[in-house]
Amino acid sequence: MNDVDAHLWLEDVSGEESLAWVRERNAETVDELGAAPEFEAIEHEVREVLDDDGRIPYVTRRGRHLYNFWQDAERVRGVWRRTTLEEFRTDRPAWETVLDLDALSEAEGEEWAWAGSDVLAAHDHRHALVMLSRGGADACVVREFDLSALRFVEDGYGVPEAKTRIGWIDRDHVWIGTDSGPGSLSASGYPLQVRRWRRGTPLEQAELVYQGEPADLSADGWRDHTPGFARDFVSRQLDFWNSRLFLLPAAGDADAAEAEAEAEPASAAPGAQAPGAQPAGASSARPRMVPIDVPDDAVKYVHRQWLIVTTKSNWLGHAPGTLLAFDFAAYQAGAREPEVLFAPDGRTALAGHQWTRHHLILATRADVSSRLEILTPGPEGAGWSRAPLADVPPLSTASVVGTDPDDSDEYFLNVSGFLQPATLYRGVAGGPPGDGEALKRAPALFDTAGLTVRQHFATSADGTRVPYFVIGPEDRPGPGPALLYGYGGFEVSQVPQYSPVVGRAWLARGGTYAVAGIRGGREYGPSWHQAALGANRVRAFEDFAAVARDLVDRGITTVARLGIEGGSNGGLLMGAMLTRYPELFGAVVAHVPLLDMLRFHRLLAGASWIAEYGDPDAPADRTHLADISPYHRARGDVPYPPLLLLTSTRDDRVHPGHARKMAARLRELGQHVLFHEHLGGGHAGATDHRQTAFNKALVHSFLWGRLAEGAAERG
Repeated sequence: MNDVDAHLWLEDVSGEESLAWVRERNAETVDELGAAPEFEAIEHEVREVLDDDGRIPYVTRRGRHLYNFWQDAERVRGVWRRTTLEEFRTDRPAWETVLDLDALSEAEGEEWAWAGSDVLAAHDHRHALVMLSRGGADACVVREFDLSALRFVEDGYGVPEAKTRIGWIDRDHVWIGTDSGPGSLSASGYPLQVRRWRRGTPLEQAELVYQGEPADLSADGWRDHTPGFARDFVSRQLDFWNSRLFLLPAAGDADAAEAEAEAEPASAAPGAQAPGAQPAGASSARPRMVPIDVPDDAVKYVHRQWLIVTTKSNWLGHAPGTLLAFDFAAYQAGAREPEVLFAPDGRTALAGHQWTRHHLILATRADVSSRLEILTPGPEGAGWSRAPLADVPPLSTASVVGTDPDDSDEYFLNVSGFLQPATLYRGVAGGPPGDGEALKRAPALFDTAGLTVRQHFATSADGTRVPYFVIGPEDRPGPGPALLYGYGGFEVSQVPQYSPVVGRAWLARGGTYAVAGIRGGREYGPSWHQAALGANRVRAFEDFAAVARDLVDRGITTVARLGIEGGSNGGLLMGAMLTRYPELFGAVVAHVPLLDMLRFHRLLAGASWIAEYGDPDAPADRTHLADISPYHRARGDVPYPPLLLLTSTRDDRVHPGHARKMAARLRELGQHVLFHEHLGGGHAGATDHRQTAFNKALVHSFLWGRLAEGAAERG
């Protein structure tokens, strides 16, 4: 392999030479695809569904108000707004504007994108920390906002642009991790320090409570505000999949903490500073952190009197993917007898769970379709009871999108399917099954007449049964154009959901849409993900290729009429399909892709994904990374299907250099490739509906043109 990278200069994100190259490629792509007869129609239709005012405004309860962030044709950057439940129940609720990002952007000369908020429940939910992103980047500016006066707080909390983690302790204190100079950030750009910052003091004087190791991914501190159970925690994120959790004793608990926190567990790296040890600059009088002794790979947290653990490996006799509840005080004293809240089987996996005041809502998936239950802890020692929450239609997805675990048993539940527009329900946990109130129903934004949804299973190279969904004409006379979507990594599951963009741009025009649940996701729990980690990533590729073949074998499509699409890690999947199985596809679309797997760890947040892929600097990993790296597998002597690469200059997660270099390399090899890069947009590729509609018009004009041409030439 030639280790000289002739296109390294394209990694200069904002360099004059690299941006000139980007502008040239953009112009070529827009000239070609923008002239397609369907481009303007697709762009208009996508913008129409994105701006439709019948969309469900999903809400978060904060006290008596329900908050929502909303974008449409008039509010391009968006508005943070609120209403009451009584108003929300009406067809056209009266919304109170909290923060207008269009007005703010105009006043400050910035292209602000909404990145979220943290609201302190105390003091009537008055105090908020607002996160604003320039151009959709992960890095944000933080500002304090007064939800009573509806304005930013003069001389309030404010943090310059960084990948900051911040959360309220009380009105006058926050936990913060941000760019505080050398040693404060990991190689991926995430905070390694946890500081307690007091109002009115300079950020650089904030008390340092914890300092992570240079090789760690990140560190975080937070306050659990649950009434009667208020306490503080620190998490040390060793890598993407392994973390350690610590309890910070309350004032006056120093003696108990010293007695309990001896040292870092034996699995710590040699020479590493114990997380319980005093960080540089810390007061020697501070009590040491109390470790919560749960396996590093488990997901764990404390809620009220319970320690909740989701296993990722066998532990205490429980299989990966099991949900366990322990009495926290007893656990810290040495007890290890859990209540098993969920145990997986070969076809059913944990999808998630949410607390209300007195109950836990459990979401599971059986062959990727949703099931919901209500679990209720009994009196001390009496165990937990369970009951069904709601009936979910087959081949649908139900997810809890909001609860208020401190004050009530209210929940908001969203249910949708590929051809089933979303319905938002409100219910009270513990009430009669199926007693939820349908608050909002999304409109049907594309014609589903004659369409059907089916689930099939393909057989991968090693005999594994791989689920996938097919949405398309019920009685097609023969093979037609099809678009297959996949991701295959980071425990991201591909589930049924309503997409009016796919509906309008693809299904309503006669296409068939398929979604593959390949390994690397979490469709069947942790083992499904772990089967495609590191050197086994090729299993995800084999799964996707098996689904593609199955679509052809079933007569749903032909090779020449089969297009594929994926983004981010799914963009790596697309690159693998292009360079490993070019004979299976008629066109390929990759969004914000990872493609150079020998340099991904040196680009922006890439080092954080070593636990998923492997370490290019480790000889044991470099061989398989070179083998799965599309950039290094690219050849000129094999005909590749047409490729469209899309990325964003402001993507500070997956470096745009991946897509730029791949496009340059393929052009050099004489392969057919189109490239487009938005100067803004972040990892999502767009921050407003106009940009999104433009991107989708590029994609679907490319697909329809190539697949139709391919059908004539290769079918």
